[in-house]
Amino acid sequence: MRSFFFTAAACLLAASTGSLAAERVLIRAEKVYTAPDARAKHPAVIVFKDGVIEGVGLPSDSLPRGTEFPECNGGFVTAGFQNSHVHFMEAAFYDAARAPAAKLTQSLADMLTRYGYTTVFDTGSDQANTFALRGRVQNGEVKGPRIFSVGLPLYPPDGIPSYIKDLPPQVLTRLHQPRTPAEAKAAVRANMAAGADGTKLFLHTSPSEGMTTRMSPEIARAAVEETHAHGKLALAHPSSLEAIRVALDVGVDVLVHTTLGEPAPWDPETLSRMTAQRMSVIPTFKLWSYELEKGDVPAHVIERLVGSTLKELASFQAAGGQVLFGTDVGYMHDYDPTAEYELMAKAGMSSSQILASLTTAPAERWKEDKQRGRVDRGFSADLVVLGGDPFADVKNFANVKCVFRGGSLIYKAAAPAKAP
Repeated sequence: MRSFFFTAAACLLAASTGSLAAERVLIRAEKVYTAPDARAKHPAVIVFKDGVIEGVGLPSDSLPRGTEFPECNGGFVTAGFQNSHVHFMEAAFYDAARAPAAKLTQSLADMLTRYGYTTVFDTGSDQANTFALRGRVQNGEVKGPRIFSVGLPLYPPDGIPSYIKDLPPQVLTRLHQPRTPAEAKAAVRANMAAGADGTKLFLHTSPSEGMTTRMSPEIARAAVEETHAHGKLALAHPSSLEAIRVALDVGVDVLVHTTLGEPAPWDPETLSRMTAQRMSVIPTFKLWSYELEKGDVPAHVIERLVGSTLKELASFQAAGGQVLFGTDVGYMHDYDPTAEYELMAKAGMSSSQILASLTTAPAERWKEDKQRGRVDRGFSADLVVLGGDPFADVKNFANVKCVFRGGSLIYKAAAPAKAP
């Protein structure tokens, strides 16, 4: 069979020296899902060099020479995953500027890279620490995913949620609680100057049991306008249907959760506005069970409440809304996303739609769709090698063998223990 390389790649190969060819990497896959809506290629070989994919196609006698990782062969390959809702708030990431690189690499593997994430979006943490971690990943000192971050979120006045009041005092004292639109704009500018990639607003919070605080629409609008003026996206923690409507009024781009405890699924008018304004939603289904179980809520009540959030997403998906995958790990200490995939499927999402939420949807949302989200020639070599077919069982999205970011192997699963 003919090689899958295009003429330009063939010419490049013909002109290559042995040392240049050795820089290439070949991954032999049982099946490659080049995009969520594309027909899988199987068997297939992916070839990349200098962090960029050169070709994807059938094995042939005219393959170029290159490095191979036998432990990464024989799996099911997709584009690298993006987790669009994480936090770097755990003690494992404290003092990221000076902590041993090996320790940080292991912590990132435990929480993120072992599950296929080549890009993550931090939706609130100590920005100085997170940006230090990001810098060490960027320069190759620490192996991990690309990190985007909102830096320090904005809260209502006197509205720090009770569940984060155990953060270090030096972090709590720096959290933004703007009381005027001018203060909100100043907070956004400070975040952007520090290196933030967006803004997160807590529209409704519970600083103590039975108490709710609200960010005024005027303050929220000022923050969103300032964020958009910097060419960035505005994210919101909604907490309620009322807050979703405020988010729509002020122009928020992404909701970082569904809403728990609403008496009915999101109404058609709200859904229509969400899709018309291209608002994206990160479900974080597993988080709800995680939180309710901590509160000793009976299992049948948890099932009912979580079931209502599944209906919310099902109606949003049916209306044509864009879903982004995210789990809230870093706040949630149970890292395994398997249950999240199962709940997304239970909400009516197909394997193709789940894969889109991990790849093409975030790439489009963050304007990276020309270089990420697909396994195609000219795209970044951000790749996940899975040990099972996720289109046969969604649990296989968490069955990760190897992860490449920018062409570098940043994670490989430990070899199974040999029988005695």
